Formats: sequence, structure tokens, C-alpha cells
Amino acid sequence: MSVLTPILTPPEVKEYMSRGERFIKWDDDTASASPVILRVDPKGFYLYWTLQSKEMEFLEITSIRDTRIGKFAKIPKSQKLRDVFNLDFPDNNFFLKTLTVVSGPDLVDLTFHNFVSYKENVGKAWADDIMVISRNPFVYNASRYSFLERILVKLKLQLNSEGKIPVRNIFQAFPADRKRVEAALSACHLPKGKNDGINPEDFPEAVYKTFLMNLCPRPEIDEIFTSHHSKAKPYMTKDHLTKFINKKQRDSHLNDMLFPPAKPQQVQGLIDKYEPSGMNIQRGQLSPEGMVWFLCGPENSIVSQDKLLLHQDMSQPLSHYFINSSHNTYLTAGQFSGISSPEMYRQTLLAGCRCVELDCWKGRPPDEEPIITHGFTMTTEILFKDAIEAIAESAFKTSPYPVILSFENHVDSPKQQAKMAEYCRTIFGDMLLTEPLEKFPLKPGVPLPSPQDLMGKILIKNKKNQFIPGENQETLKKARSLEDIVTDQPTPVDKDSIGSIFHRDSPVNLSQQEQQSCDTLQGTAGLEVTAYEEMSSLVNYIQPIKFECFENSARKQRFIVSMGLLLGKFSYNKRQMSRIYPKGTRMDSSNYMPQMFWNVGCQMVALNFQTTDIPMQQNLALFEFNGQSGYILKHDFMRRPDKQFDPFSVDRIDVVVASTLSITILSGQFLSERSVRSYVEVELYGLPGDPKRRYRTKMSPNANSINPVWKEDAFVFEKILMPELASLRIVVWEEGGKFIGQRVIPITAVRSGYHHVCLRSESNMPLTMPSLFVYVEMKDYVPDSWADLTMALSNPIKFFNAHDKKSEKSQEDTPEVSSTDTFIYLPTQNNCIPLSLAQFKVTNSRIHAIKAEVTLQTASFEELQQMKNFGKLLKKQEKDLKDVERKTVKRKEELLQKYAVLFMELGTQAGKKKMPCPPKTQKKKRNAGEMAESPPDNRVLELKGKLEKELMQLGEEQYDAIRKKKELHATEVQIGGLLPFPYLTFGLQYSGTSGYRHFRLQTPLTQK
Repeated sequence: MSVLTPILTPPEVKEYMSRGERFIKWDDDTASASPVILRVDPKGFYLYWTLQSKEMEFLEITSIRDTRIGKFAKIPKSQKLRDVFNLDFPDNNFFLKTLTVVSGPDLVDLTFHNFVSYKENVGKAWADDIMVISRNPFVYNASRYSFLERILVKLKLQLNSEGKIPVRNIFQAFPADRKRVEAALSACHLPKGKNDGINPEDFPEAVYKTFLMNLCPRPEIDEIFTSHHSKAKPYMTKDHLTKFINKKQRDSHLNDMLFPPAKPQQVQGLIDKYEPSGMNIQRGQLSPEGMVWFLCGPENSIVSQDKLLLHQDMSQPLSHYFINSSHNTYLTAGQFSGISSPEMYRQTLLAGCRCVELDCWKGRPPDEEPIITHGFTMTTEILFKDAIEAIAESAFKTSPYPVILSFENHVDSPKQQAKMAEYCRTIFGDMLLTEPLEKFPLKPGVPLPSPQDLMGKILIKNKKNQFIPGENQETLKKARSLEDIVTDQPTPVDKDSIGSIFHRDSPVNLSQQEQQSCDTLQGTAGLEVTAYEEMSSLVNYIQPIKFECFENSARKQRFIVSMGLLLGKFSYNKRQMSRIYPKGTRMDSSNYMPQMFWNVGCQMVALNFQTTDIPMQQNLALFEFNGQSGYILKHDFMRRPDKQFDPFSVDRIDVVVASTLSITILSGQFLSERSVRSYVEVELYGLPGDPKRRYRTKMSPNANSINPVWKEDAFVFEKILMPELASLRIVVWEEGGKFIGQRVIPITAVRSGYHHVCLRSESNMPLTMPSLFVYVEMKDYVPDSWADLTMALSNPIKFFNAHDKKSEKSQEDTPEVSSTDTFIYLPTQNNCIPLSLAQFKVTNSRIHAIKAEVTLQTASFEELQQMKNFGKLLKKQEKDLKDVERKTVKRKEELLQKYAVLFMELGTQAGKKKMPCPPKTQKKKRNAGEMAESPPDNRVLELKGKLEKELMQLGEEQYDAIRKKKELHATEVQIGGLLPFPYLTFGLQYSGTSGYRHFRLQTPLTQK
């Protein structure tokens, strides 16, 4: 993204919304209804309404989660209000006039603002246009100044009876330090008394900026300005600003031809926009204050704004994407006694989720309406029909891409299952995918359809009856071996637990004893029943499957393994879909970290959306990108069938360039409403092999929450193996540990340079005031041994000038050559291996003698052929080492499979000992791909000990094999006489016609 042209633009507010419309606002709690004028400010910051008393109520656009009209809007329950709107009359037109605006700080704590217009169909236009504004990515990712501007807009709207801005409102907007606010007002020659008022004409944007500069001085930006402008001059010229932008704010990965660097004539536009002095604008100069507002502008967003928009290829198979997924979607709180609500389906889908869960149970007489609840708990119940209606209304408001309904079906009544199927068909209508797409038939070898192919469609994941009358049994058998399979897997509490796998073939009636013995790891998932014909007919591409054995799973391309083996089966997730969900014992609805499952390509990592913990923050931050579509395309490395890796042991990845991230926390602005000390934590989430995960600044020097400054070294994450799988989390805390704000950004979306980080709440909602000012440097990872070569290739003149200076200084200071002073290069077929002259133990005088005797000759054809053979040998040896590593990985997987079977057998034996075997008609069978923990007896501990011992032995064998291979390789090089030591050069010389050429050194060194 160019610093000169921001990609995101502010939302357009239509003229009729700024002008306002007459509505009646009603409230069921107070049974009151009052006329209001509803408006949106021209900047699109607030939805507000004016009462007859001239009092105003404000609603931030960023807090709006939904708008509803017609039958989906709220309906008054109070009889008094029903009489006001004539709701009990058959010919009333209430549904053509109603409008409900839903807002809240998170998905659970919601407020419903209800309006009724005086004209029909007015509410629909308002509902649509409000959603367009609130869903604009600029609203959530606005610049730093845009958030500060919101305060000015609100102050100018809240005028007193005299038409002035009450000073007390300014004190309320900046509550941290009243004395500093008074001093800032005095500096602007404005009244500062609590009961005073300010004329809006005396408080324009220019004066407001001056007020902010006095309230929150920016000494750290002054230092940056001083280091880049002309000495002894209080301004920065166009040339200086251009150099600053290209050197500090520009992405070093951008190609200069495709994305040309900034030019002075282009930078003049930035000076015109941000410089407060008209004289400086005419002269093409930027003052320190102009520098502050430039760094607060949208051109310097820390996020690559192009990645917020839909930019990925959406035509890949479904299994190639991470899919935003929810667990027990209906719950608003804990798993044991929480309240269930259809509203959670709406809010989850509006938040970008594309896979929601429905725990379906048999309804009670006389209605026998299927219900949704968490079985065998004290959670409340909701009607299945209400949940389906909520999904139908909200499924595609945020994203047009397919929604997956993950059914956990416990309805063992054919009649009620038929009713469920009928609700799905009638309520969803054409949105429901009931038959496979013509281009993607259910045939072996045919991949899954893409999100693009399934736009606007709802898919049902449910068990499918394999004995449907009239169905071709051969076709059904083939369908069972297809790639389009999803397996559900609960996450274990600790990494040592090995899960068991169970299945259920047909619906049965559960006895009380079986209910009590429901596996705690799986929750109620292990008691799911198979669908009857009506529900089976709705299932096509996605269905849970029966586990037979590991060999059959591999042969039929099914991904069914215990959690310990899941992480080693990276390749399975390239063609199949896996759904991970929290363990049944997480009764508080806490979440597990999704990162480890994304690392191995699991598509649907289901979380409890009602819990705004760190895992949920990471999930929301990831799926905010790519147009909030709910689908994030995996890296090409994770989709290619020829690539494999172990995320726990890898130290480099083919075709993936590792990154180095350096971040310096410089300062904070308006962090708290109190004068407190604060500190910042910086974390990295990614592969286990990524660098240190968490840094922390010192506590701010004093109790200053308006503009604390941290003068500390940069936090460096040196080698991020796969940037596409990593994310950066920045969180600010008060001295006592109270949360202030956080921000999670994927590494690939982080931009280099000086940036303001606008913080967010725990539920990922933008915060108006708190922000951090940071310096970020993103670059490709280069090992220390290759640093000089990289510098030489990127800037040869600078490198050799510095090299000569170092050599001269070294000759003066020491008689011995330092290994860092002079380098020679050993060329191979692919690269140059750097070797210091000190490695040959040549004295300083000897080096001069060598340089004096150097004569350059072009290498002969035979010598080049020898070098080529040497390169081939190196490739062969590298392949040998990879074969050793591949065989070790295979043996490791076989070992883990062996012990997984032993653990399962122990779990089965322990279960038989604890309870008597039920009758065959009531024998409990459990789902494939779902796990339970092994009994903690002595046998388990013994098996774990053996497993650890064998793994240790396997590692030692791998080490010995690699060592022997390397010794053999060294012998091959010596015997073959292929080591090209005669071709030692001081670099690569470029020839304009024939490219790079190697030159032979005719020196006494070649004789050795």
C-alpha cells in the first residue's frame, strides 16, 4: 500500500440521513413512546436522535451490530404500546414502519433501540444505509485522527440552550487530568470554567488541533522530526519528507517498478493536507505539528488496508480455507447453566462466523417441537424453529459465502426429525443446498466445491443414513470414500492425553446409567444419533464418519486420528475438513488457543463466541481480513500435496521466506481515564519454532496516562518461520493489572514505519481514546553468516567502501586479520559460501603479498564442469539427509499410532470395569473422530514412560544417522577431488554481456 494514497475511504452519509427523519421511539421496559428526529452526522461517526426536550442521545456507529425491519424487528409486548400502534387490529401496517437498531459492546450484552416511522418503508432505507456505514472497514480501522475527530463532532452537536459548547463536556471527554485540560484551553485563549461555554465558531478544527497539541505534547515525534530535517531549521522540506517516507514508511518488499517510491511533487499533497501554516504550504515545508498530524493520518495505518478487503482467491476447494467457526452457538454464558438464545445465532453470523452448531434434542408432548439445548445440563432451551429463522435472516448480511450448520443430532424420533427437515426446507428455501452441484458430483477424486461456487448457500453437516430406501447402495459405498468428509475432534486439556474414538450406528433410547456415564471429554457429542431419511436427504458434501481403523482411514482418505496424531497428519487437512471444538469439561465456556490447530491446517476451529478471551480475540482479528468473508485461504505450502512439515520440529520451510519483526514501543496517548502508570506487553503467536513469544516494557516513569513515553530498546522477533500463520498481539495494562486495550494483527498485514496503533476492547471493538505510537521494521530473515553478502548484493558500492575502511583500520590497529574484516567466497552452483581469510590463518603481511601477486584469469570449461559436478554432489547429499529425516518422521508416526491403539484398548477395558455392559439394543456407540481421555492408572503411566523412552531412542538414532551421513559426504568430496578451492574470489564481478563470472586467483594460496 502506498503512503500517498490510502485504500480505505470513509463511508458516504446520504443527505437524507444528515437532514433527519421523524420517528417514534418506544421502550417496552417503560411502556413509553416519544417522537424523535433520527439523524447520522455527516462524518458517519454517530447515529443520534433529538427528543422534544432538545435532549440528544448518541449511539456510536462502531457499536451498531444489526438493523432489523418487518417481522424481524422487535414487537411491543406492553398492551399500552400495542394500543398506540394498533397492533391488535388485523389491517395494521406496523411491520412496514418499524425499525430496530441493535448495539452492544459484545455479542451478549445487547441493547435494542426501537423506532416506528410515520411513513411506510422508510425504516428499510435507514436499516440498509446504517448497515452500509457500520460495515465499512474504514469505520473499524480508522486513522488515529479520525478517532480524535469524533470527540470534536460530538462536542459540536451537544450544544447548550445558548448554542455554545459546555466546557464541562470537554472535561468529560478528557477526564484523566483536569489541570492539563484547563491549561490547554488557556493556551488556546478559550474559557476554562466548569460553567462556561465556547462558541462553536471559536472552536474550529484548527483550534481543536492546537488544543490537542497543548494537552498531549509529542516529544518523541519531535525527536523523529529533528533527525530527518535540515539542521538548525524548524521545518522539513519536500525532499526531506520524501526521503523519510521512502526510507522509513515504505514497505521494503515493494518492487520499485510496480510501486514507484514517493517523489517530491507527490509529497506536496501531503503537506497541503497536514501542514497548519499557509506560509509553509506555499514554500513546500512541513512543521513539527504538521508531522504529528501526518503520522496520525490514514496514510500511516499500521495495517495493510488492501488486506482488509476481499483479495484472496475464493475459487479453491473448501478444504483449502480456514473457516470462522462457532461451538455451542446458542449459549450466552457457561456450558452448564447458561442461558440459550436464538439471538446468538444472529450475532455470531453477523460477526463473520460461517459454521454454527445446533445441539438438537427431542421436544416434549404435546407440541413435540424439536429443541436446542446443551444436553444433561441446566442450560435453558430454545425452539429449533426459532434458531432456523434467526439463521435465515442473518446468514448472509455480513458475508455472501456459504454457511455450514453443524448438527449434533440427538432427536431419535422420526416424526420430529421430519419436522426439522421441513423447517430447513421451508424457512431456508433456495438458500439450502439439498443436492450436490453439477460440476462437483459425489464421485471419487472430485474435489470439494469452492466458497465461490457455494455463494449464498447453506450446507448441513449431519450424520447420513447409509440405508435409505431406493438409494443406490453402490453409490453410497463410493460416497463413503470421498474427500468431502468432516471429522469433529474435541481438544484435550493437556498435550499428553491420547483420545479414544467411538461411533454410533443407529438411534437408541438412553438409559439413566448411560446418560450419567456420558464421556466428559466429548460432552454430549458421543451420544449423537444417526439421521432418518428426511434429515439424511439434506446432507451432501459434509458429514461425520464412522471410525474403522487407522489403515482404512488412510486408504479411504479420512482424517480420523487422536489428538496426539492429529498434529502429525498435516497432509490430511489438504484434502479433507476437520472441525475442532472445546473439551466437554470446559464448563465456563473458556476457549483453547486456536493457533496450534491452524498450524496443521484444521479448517473449522470452533470457539465459544460468547467468551471474549485471548483465543477469541485472535480469531476475530484473523477473520476481520479478506473482506470479513469468514474464509481465509491457507498458504500455498499448506495446500500443495507434495509439501509436508512437522510444526513442532521444523526450523525452516521450503518456498516460505521467514521474516524478522522489530517493534519499538515509543509512547501512548489517552490510555486511561485516570492518571495511572502503565506498561505494554507484546506477544507473537505462530509456530512452536518461532522466537520468544512475549516481551514487556517497564512501567511508565510516572502516573501519566495522557502521553507516557517509553525509552526502551526494540523488541525483536528474529525468525518468524511462516509469517502467514503468525500474528502480533499488543496489550496495555494499568499498574494494578487492569486491562486498558489490545490489538491483534496478522504478521502479513503489519506495515513497517512509525504508526499509531488504535487499541480495541476485549471483544475487539474499537476504543476512541487509547492508542500507542510504535516503530515497526519488517524484513526478510537473513542469517548472521549471510548478512554481509546480502548487504553486498543490495548495495555493492556502500558495502565495498565500508569493507575498505574496515580493512585499513584493521591494518593499523592489529597485525592479525579479523574474521569480520575481509571475506572471500566459495562459489557453488546456487550461491556463494562466505569464508573469512582469517580461517586460513594468513598473517597481515602475507595478505599483502597475496594481493600483490594476484592475476585474474577466466576459468576454463573443464574447471566450470568440475564446479557443476560439485553442485550436483551437494544436491545429492542434501537429498540423502532429507531421506533420513523423512524416514524418522515416518517411524515416529508409526510409533504414535501403535501407542494410540494401546491407549484406546486401556480406555475400553477401564470402561468395562466401571459399569456393566448394557443390552445390545442400547449399546453406546460413539462418534468417529472424537476422543476421550485414558484412565489415569499405573498401566497408562507405564505406557507413557515406554513411549517417551522409544521417542528418545528414535531421536538418538536420527542424530547418529545424520552424523554418519555427513562424515560419508565429506569423504566423497575429498575422494572425488571436487572441492573447488582454487576458485576463491573476493566477490562476484558483473559483466554486462555475459552476466556474473568467477575468476581464478593465481596466488601461492592455490598451491596449498
